[in-house]
Amino acid sequence: MKTFVFLLSVLFFSACAPAPAVETVRPPTQPAPVVVTEPSPPTVAVPSASPIAPPESVSEFPDPQGYQWVVVADGLEQPLDVQHAGDGSGRLFVVEQEGRIRIIQNGRLLETPFLDVRKRVGSRKAEQGLLGLAFHPRYAENGLFFVNYTDRDGNTVVARFHVSADPNQADPASETALLHVEQPYSNHNGGGLVFGPDGYLYIGLGDGGSGGDPHGNGQSLDTMLGKMLRIDVDGGELYAVPADNPFVSGGGLPEIWAYGLRNPWRYTFDAATGDLYIGDVGQELWEEIDYLPAGTPGGVNFGWNYMEGTHVYAGQPPAGMALVAPVMEYGHEQGCSVTGGVVYRGADLPEWQGVYLYADFCSRKIWGLLPVGGVWQARLLFETRFTIAAFGQDERGEVYLADYGGAIYRLDKR
Repeated sequence: MKTFVFLLSVLFFSACAPAPAVETVRPPTQPAPVVVTEPSPPTVAVPSASPIAPPESVSEFPDPQGYQWVVVADGLEQPLDVQHAGDGSGRLFVVEQEGRIRIIQNGRLLETPFLDVRKRVGSRKAEQGLLGLAFHPRYAENGLFFVNYTDRDGNTVVARFHVSADPNQADPASETALLHVEQPYSNHNGGGLVFGPDGYLYIGLGDGGSGGDPHGNGQSLDTMLGKMLRIDVDGGELYAVPADNPFVSGGGLPEIWAYGLRNPWRYTFDAATGDLYIGDVGQELWEEIDYLPAGTPGGVNFGWNYMEGTHVYAGQPPAGMALVAPVMEYGHEQGCSVTGGVVYRGADLPEWQGVYLYADFCSRKIWGLLPVGGVWQARLLFETRFTIAAFGQDERGEVYLADYGGAIYRLDKR
């Protein structure tokens, strides 16, 4: 029974996802109070950058009673990611785990997929499949986009594709694999792809799976597992390594930007500030949100598997090793698998400006995170029926979520 419970807590996906809810969602019956999160002091010194609320951000959470999640499209197969192309088309692109990318255009889910690589995505169970999508910052000019998937052997592939003459159809024959990373187990594949404000592609990879990081990948600088990678997709035959990556001159793989991650499931750069937020899925007890202010140099160690959240997990780090603590954590009485979110930067809901939204895949709760007066505050905002696999934004900065049961929802006024 202990093994069964453990597996439930570490696996991100459920084999029996519920049917998509098509009605709007109410916030908690009793509005949850603002809670100033002050995690338990760690046994080791774990410095963390102090947030500074930018002028674009609100100073308090909006009343969730005035808002709802409205269905935009349903009939999808296990959606895991929502992106836009930044090309002015207003389209949303939805990643389906089995290996397709679908388009929502003018409020309608198009029947023909933008891309179908199901024959290449041979592993689709649990945390495998087509996992991430990012469009080149100059997609409108060059038609390039990037995907992250597990191949028929269960290993990670980061590949580049090109759109065809039809803007709603990618060319499946245009694939160029940039990275191939062997995965020792089927879980903790990460899968996110995000272009940073610097124009480089950030690639989030989990520690390789099983439980407790048995191979020590999170702290090893000789593997890409358990890392945030950073590459220049416009340089070299496949890619180049930015000159300011922390290990470009040695001491670790040059692609590594940050390390000590267990399974970064969705991360984002704040469009207004460039700050980085990471949702890192915990082991047995703690889920965490990591944060790096814009301009933070590479080489940050988030602590796994020495630490789970702000709590010692396995042994003590070497003397003098600096670990960056999460700015927020919650225990497994609140859920079992964090879904990292996005910072609201739209125009329709100004009272949400600067609020970072994140969720738990298991408990289906949605929280907000906001730095107020230099202190991080978190608030429970919505209790939903959704199995929330991802958040996304459109070109205007409005916020969406992907219900793993098969639908996409947008945050809207009542």
